[in-house]
Amino acid sequence: MIQKGIEIPKPKGKLGILLPGLGAVSTTFVAGMYAIRKGLAKPIGSISEMGTIRLGKRTENRVLPIKDFVPLVKLEDLEFGSWDIFEDNAYEAALKAGVLKEDLLKQVREELGDLKPMKAVFSNDYVKLISGPNVKKGENKYDLAQQLIEDIQNFKEAKKVESMVMVWCASTEVYREPTHVHQSIEAFERGLKENSPDIAPSQIYAYAAISCNVPFANGAPNLTVDIPAMIDFANDKKVPIAGKDYKTGQTFMKTILAPGIKARLLGVTGWFSTNILGNRDGEVLDDPESFKSKEVSKGGVLDQIFQVDKYPDLYSNIYHKIRINYYPPRGDSKEGWDNIDIFGWLGYPMQIKVNFLCRDSILAAPLILDLARFMELSQRVGMKGIQEWLSFYFKAPMCAPELYPENDIFIQLMKLKNTLSHLRGEELITHLGLEYYD
Repeated sequence: MIQKGIEIPKPKGKLGILLPGLGAVSTTFVAGMYAIRKGLAKPIGSISEMGTIRLGKRTENRVLPIKDFVPLVKLEDLEFGSWDIFEDNAYEAALKAGVLKEDLLKQVREELGDLKPMKAVFSNDYVKLISGPNVKKGENKYDLAQQLIEDIQNFKEAKKVESMVMVWCASTEVYREPTHVHQSIEAFERGLKENSPDIAPSQIYAYAAISCNVPFANGAPNLTVDIPAMIDFANDKKVPIAGKDYKTGQTFMKTILAPGIKARLLGVTGWFSTNILGNRDGEVLDDPESFKSKEVSKGGVLDQIFQVDKYPDLYSNIYHKIRINYYPPRGDSKEGWDNIDIFGWLGYPMQIKVNFLCRDSILAAPLILDLARFMELSQRVGMKGIQEWLSFYFKAPMCAPELYPENDIFIQLMKLKNTLSHLRGEELITHLGLEYYD
């Protein structure tokens, strides 16, 4: 239970952000952080750094920057660590990713060059279309987890950080349903020691993080922490967890458009979505099993927002199709096309067409910053387990088993801000407004 109006202790020392995966997303984030610190750019898209929060009635005109309302770790107090299957340092990896311009990267080359990836826990059983030499070896998966724990402890000592968070930035793993090994931490640890094929690399990272009391946010559609074993483990260790799958491109647009369509009670008969992208993520998703993980996380968004069981006349016959196409020339500049067949008064048909030419890593980078700072805040105020108030950042938000996930982006943002207000003992914003007319 979150306490209302608690005294929030100020952050102490530095925060270490641990990033499994040193590819396009994480190098864009880290390079961006160094550029922002040097005054070369602004943290566009970051709620924790640029967002505001309204307090009290509109007539009071009390609007504060979020970073002044709650004590967050300052940008200059962030340290970065990473694992990757390739040996390239962050500067070399950023050049290969091709997201940021070389003239910007050169201005932070020294800092990026110092970030060298640790050997990764990796398996081609879970990511089939890429491989690299910088991979750990061990007697079993439990041994690999212990090696990650040692990496985390060494990073803390070397960087002299007071606290840490882990934010998953590595590839999408193949789709898997939970099995018996995921039902309890005892079964999971036994599975680690017995080399269970049902335990994915991302779950080994999550286990290591939680073992070290490090909050874990899952930026991919993998199961990872969305299993009973990890949820119970996080609660027992009093560690915040969140996920899953960053809400960046096409699904970001869906969570904006679908609530508006539903608000006007317009019907939908079909929603066709296709993407083309050419980065490492696109290459990995060219594997049907990895695509299945992404398809599931993307596909559930409309079901929840439209509430088919509540509005059968409007949404019971939706044909929802999702496609992702690997197209190397496009690089990180993803293009998402949506065709939406809607109908209105008397059933007359209409169409909406959206062509979103976005940059996946540019949209993801500020999410990593916010998640790292808000997860650290969660731990500092004693919040543990699933952090549903951070659903704003995810395609398939985790929530308590008896609940459905909230996917309406506007409700998610209100939930985030109301949680911050609740922590500070401020009145929650209801937008009722009748008192202005009494």
